[in-house]
Amino acid sequence: MTFTTRPELVGTFGMVASTHWLASAAGMAVLEEGGNAFDAAIAAGLVLHVVEPHLNGLGGDMPLLVHDAATAAPRVVCGQGVAPRAATIEAYRALGVDAVPGTGHLAAVVPGAFGAWMHVLATRGTRPLADLARFAIGYARDGHPLLPRAAGTVEALADVFRDRWTSSGAVYLTGDGVGGLPLPGRRFRNPDLAATLERLVAAADAAGPDVAAQAEAARAAFYSGFVAEAVDAFARTPAWDGVADGEHTAFLSGADLDAWRASEEAPAVARFAGRTIAKPGLWSQGPVLLQQLALLEAAGVGDLAEDDPAWVHLAIEACKLAMADREAWYGDSVEHEVGSAPGNLLADLLDPAYTRSRAALLGGSADAHLRPGSPGGRPARLPRHVAEAMHAVGHWPDGLNEVRPGEGEPTLARGDTCHLDVVDRWGNAVSATPSGGWLQSSPVVPGLGFSLPTRAQMFWLEPGLPASLVPGRRPRTTLSPGMVLDGEGRFVLAFGTPGGDQQDQWTVPFLVRHLLRGAGLQEAIDAPTWHSTHVPSSFAPRGAEVLGVQAESRLGPEMLADLRRRGHDVTDAGPWSLGRISAAGVRPDGMLHGAANPRGNQGYAVGR
Repeated sequence: MTFTTRPELVGTFGMVASTHWLASAAGMAVLEEGGNAFDAAIAAGLVLHVVEPHLNGLGGDMPLLVHDAATAAPRVVCGQGVAPRAATIEAYRALGVDAVPGTGHLAAVVPGAFGAWMHVLATRGTRPLADLARFAIGYARDGHPLLPRAAGTVEALADVFRDRWTSSGAVYLTGDGVGGLPLPGRRFRNPDLAATLERLVAAADAAGPDVAAQAEAARAAFYSGFVAEAVDAFARTPAWDGVADGEHTAFLSGADLDAWRASEEAPAVARFAGRTIAKPGLWSQGPVLLQQLALLEAAGVGDLAEDDPAWVHLAIEACKLAMADREAWYGDSVEHEVGSAPGNLLADLLDPAYTRSRAALLGGSADAHLRPGSPGGRPARLPRHVAEAMHAVGHWPDGLNEVRPGEGEPTLARGDTCHLDVVDRWGNAVSATPSGGWLQSSPVVPGLGFSLPTRAQMFWLEPGLPASLVPGRRPRTTLSPGMVLDGEGRFVLAFGTPGGDQQDQWTVPFLVRHLLRGAGLQEAIDAPTWHSTHVPSSFAPRGAEVLGVQAESRLGPEMLADLRRRGHDVTDAGPWSLGRISAAGVRPDGMLHGAANPRGNQGYAVGR
């Protein structure tokens, strides 16, 4: 029997797995009360917005995959907010900005997470919003044990909060520590966030008992009512970001919120190990996972043993090829800026002939270049910043690592992300990845208790690229929930992880181990993992580490030594440091199962 850090949960009623135990418990409580997976996901997601403020927020962004048992088909709900109408390349350049910063007003896009939750409630939910939001309201009003990493983030930001982002200080510097610092594990309250949620619930209640009407009323209160008004006023107030003269107003306005709605679309899909993997489309990095799995299958990874270093090397090299295509081809502006319909481009990227041609590039040693392909014969075009760095060093650059003021500053490292998965006894399922609105990337909107999303940092301020800034377009987000279907198209698994550019890297060994090698969910989550840092980060300042690999030491000294012999620049990241996957699904025998990541002592799965 294989040892796992926790048991893989198995039952028949319902499963909830997430990056925080309180969110998982709230989702399970909703299932116990008769709610479905969509109701449970909303309750759990709202709790995540409260208890992981350094990883996401009510003003953040979120794609999610939903599988409705009634229609038996997965759909993507897009809660990724768009660039403001006034946010043009020319407008940034007029400010002397040639790269969107990672913090402050200039990076703000429309908050999308709440709109996505309300879309799910209106189209698939069964419970009143008050029933679903009461857990989040309680934790915001009455308090929750503040995570050590959240407390550490606030401590690192304390001077910024006191001197510059005073609205954030009013929320986060109210603890028992020196200077009002909140202490790890102590009760932390956010009464402004509780009041915001209560006002949204009151708007829903006023719409009557119909759940869809409640969802629309709450959505309107957020995007056209008091929330939008507060955001509009705050966006007009200069905030410090360290760029140029140090303070800027936002391009974002209340009108941008009023014009936006969450949307729904078919997922990008590809076959692997006899199953279908579903991800968000080219406006995310989701197809990166599909491309990697296709490359590995073409390279015969199924014939390699778990202890064979060759399969880890192949996975790293496949990642570099898929990520190079991401840099050249992914973005929401594809059809406008490159002259190609995104559906056709996606089909060409996943075409078996294209995959075989790319798999032929997978050699026995680490390659130092950035090698985008030419799907459908299209000539690849990389951002000038990237191309110049490549030219300067003669191979894929280590020249993108200089941090300039305002790019990744003035606070500290960027925020991260959350994840949750739910499956119910009726066969409904959700995979959601809430993120953005991090407390460290943008000052709190006064009176609302949450920050704005800064996803505009993922746009290039260079025209003609798939990920170029275009008003009204989605930034190429890293957020990437996933689902697995069986050979007949039936739901099998919801899965995902936080981790920015690593999201569609850490899930590769998880799926190889689970789908190809038969490892259980918890066993596959517990297993040691790795990721490449070879390709430019999606976050300001877009740094890259040529041939870089971060690997957990539990891979073993022989495995790490073999990777180094092959030319990878391997950093030992410690034994339990990488990957935060959770998953919930249906086994072939019809039983439900779920598992969550033990790293960080935070994620948890519950079910019965």
